[in-house]
Amino acid sequence: MGQGLWRVARNQQLQQEGYSEQGYLTREQSRRMAASNISNANHRKQVQGGIDIYHLLKTRKSKEQEGFINLEMLPPELSFTILSYLNATDLCLASCVWQDLANDELLWQGLCKSTWGHCSIYNKNPPLGFSFRKLYMQLDEGSLTFNANPDEGVNYFMSKGILDDSPKEIAKFIYCTRTLNWKKLRIYLDERRDVLDDLVTLHNFRNQFLPNALREFFRHIHAPEERGEYLETLITKFSHRFCACNPDLMRELGLSPDAVYVLCYSLILLSIDLTSPHVKNKMSKREFIRNTRRAAQNISEDFVGHLYDNIYLIGHVAA
Repeated sequence: MGQGLWRVARNQQLQQEGYSEQGYLTREQSRRMAASNISNANHRKQVQGGIDIYHLLKTRKSKEQEGFINLEMLPPELSFTILSYLNATDLCLASCVWQDLANDELLWQGLCKSTWGHCSIYNKNPPLGFSFRKLYMQLDEGSLTFNANPDEGVNYFMSKGILDDSPKEIAKFIYCTRTLNWKKLRIYLDERRDVLDDLVTLHNFRNQFLPNALREFFRHIHAPEERGEYLETLITKFSHRFCACNPDLMRELGLSPDAVYVLCYSLILLSIDLTSPHVKNKMSKREFIRNTRRAAQNISEDFVGHLYDNIYLIGHVAA
């Protein structure tokens, strides 16, 4: 007991003097470690704009200040990231407080392009009196209109010169926008098959595993809730696009668009079987392989088995 206490006290004394049990640190080494610590602290302060964010947050915490940090004190990139989560109404309120940021056209340009990735007006010479702040408000208004009535929303974008009256331009806008209601979008695409064709062409499924490519496809073009002509159209267009993106793989596996179509339907049915709580007797891997190879005989058993494993481990292809 006494020897243990003596060892603890001795170790503390050695550490104060720059020694350790394994050896010792010279004074020169100690000075280098101290200089390194100071250098690391200075490096932490050298953030963009010369502002020590860590010190700012620590000071606020120590003073127990309430409210949000003044965004004008933060680097522009960080301010932009924070403001990108606000809608148009909240941004207008924020602009009343942070007036310098509210007048920053680069900030509003970033907000527009982060939410609406493609607009025809981006590639044109801006008209007289153009501002990205005004464009943001118009894009937000148009998106709300689209979510109520898709045709009126598209007409609004065209009337403001934001979109050209072209199926390809509309398809690019839909592909790069994340504020459109998927139910209204599904209705619009069902009516505008020309836009749907261009939207499918924008997808690149090269070197993707079939279930993963199908998931990506249904993330942009949501599948209908029931079977019908529209679902068959989607799967047909996907099958042709997938084969066009992977010609070498199709030749190697001996697959055609019709065979991919059959596999897609099998994957959808398997997804429902494995994920639905109403199905008690789940389809086994052996059953899936047998049923699928009956419909598409040229497909190898190993490939079909990998399809089953993907659905079993990752989940529904059209969730």
